[in-house]
Amino acid sequence: MVLVHATSLATRPSLIEWANKKGRKLSFLIMDAPKAHNLQLYLKECKRHNVVSMVRVCEDTYPAEEVTRAGIDMHHMEYPDGDAPPQEIINQWLDVVDVTGGGGSSGGGAEGGGGGPTIAVHCVAGLGRAPVLVAIALIESGMDPIHAVEYIRERRRGAINRKQLTYLERYAPTRHRRRGTCAVM
Repeated sequence: MVLVHATSLATRPSLIEWANKKGRKLSFLIMDAPKAHNLQLYLKECKRHNVVSMVRVCEDTYPAEEVTRAGIDMHHMEYPDGDAPPQEIINQWLDVVDVTGGGGSSGGGAEGGGGGPTIAVHCVAGLGRAPVLVAIALIESGMDPIHAVEYIRERRRGAINRKQLTYLERYAPTRHRRRGTCAVM
């Protein structure tokens, strides 16, 4: 058997950047699942966008060690295709977002790359599970759920199915409320 190396990506990754009113910048690269034969192309794209963490939310399709060797933290958070993520996965995802600290290359939705830290996230096609996690991070950072879905869909056509949309419409942020200051007088 002859192993053929890919020379281009079938589906271009989508850069999602946003800065909330408090100035927190988030940067995500939504991708379809790399395979062993084209992983180097994805890693090259990740380096171009300053990816510091990669989150895989589907079954293994490539050796995670290659990602780690490229200097990118690897996280595996698989959950069923087409579904909303379980709370345990949401917590793990938000931990990665918090540790990465947000950064973004230019914030405010510009698509440029090259600035602060970016989190790459992928599922099989990059249309369901990965965009849902990005939407959750945007909602947690203060974006309205419907706006978050629209914002992602503008940059990733076909993202988020009806079941996932219904889930996101009802999603209530869990983290930013704990960080706020509250004084009872």
